[in-house]
Amino acid sequence: MSKAQHILVHTILLAGALLVCFPFIWMVLTSLKHGSEVLETGQWLPLPRTFIEQDQEYGPPKPVEVEVLSEMANFTEVKVLEGRDRNTRIKIEPDRLVHERWHVGNYGSAWNKGGGTGQATFGWYFFNSFLVAVITTLGNVVTSVLAAFALTFFEFSGKGMLFTIMLMTMMVPQQVLLIPDYLLVNHLGWINSYPALIVPWCAGVFGIFLLRQFFMTFPRDLYEAATLDGCSRVGFLFRIVIPLSMPPILTISIFTFLASWNALIWPLVVATRDDYFTIQVGLASFVTEAGTRWELLMAASAISIIPLILLYFIAQRHFIEGIATSGLKG
Repeated sequence: MSKAQHILVHTILLAGALLVCFPFIWMVLTSLKHGSEVLETGQWLPLPRTFIEQDQEYGPPKPVEVEVLSEMANFTEVKVLEGRDRNTRIKIEPDRLVHERWHVGNYGSAWNKGGGTGQATFGWYFFNSFLVAVITTLGNVVTSVLAAFALTFFEFSGKGMLFTIMLMTMMVPQQVLLIPDYLLVNHLGWINSYPALIVPWCAGVFGIFLLRQFFMTFPRDLYEAATLDGCSRVGFLFRIVIPLSMPPILTISIFTFLASWNALIWPLVVATRDDYFTIQVGLASFVTEAGTRWELLMAASAISIIPLILLYFIAQRHFIEGIATSGLKG
């Protein structure tokens, strides 16, 4: 490849990367803006603004944007641009002025914002999502490993038919199962509880299929040799199969964590108390009848993707290897 071709290829790749990253860049920049400039067209970067702390009738002092009109030796005349004293001119001491461009405080406001009728905040929704996603991922990995191991190394009547039926269930849309699943959870008395958010998703056919295809690449002689040497089935699973299967196991873990973290419909159905809201339901709470605080919504959205980015970069190599080495044998 010539130098010109090399530059052309990398230019195209860079343009594609910027196109993909554009929504994330816009989200982060919006989260650092003041509320009054979020919807201004053509304004990408936050503008420098000046604020003063104004006492409120209820609660702590609130930052209020002002415009500096004139500066004297002992005082500064400003015009209030928002709040109850809008368009009022006042004289204050220069040290009371706060000049700010990047509104990092939006992240703290979003983290502490409550969206329901109780005392839960967005930070609590974040904890709920993390707890549910971690336990769901562990449960899915355990059930997938055990089921795939049985379907690969055990011989029993109807094994092929059972695997076919399991694959057929992947073709059923989740929306079709929403009402039966809800009725079952309600019958068990799990509405507004962590078991309702966790237990139904602790097993998945996709994970069983992926691991079963990977396990079939193991030589059958390896299993028979281990059995002849006195190794039990459990020992063969934990000493040989699992250590050699970390790439697909990590792939299942990533997919399960992503699905659980991004779930909205099911948590919205089984949780009516904000104590059990997950992060996606919490994001929806920023949109109210009174309007949307876009800067806080974007800050909360940026917070919500941090675990996903960290998870992918930590397990990136194993994720790609798991996709590349699974499904080679049917």
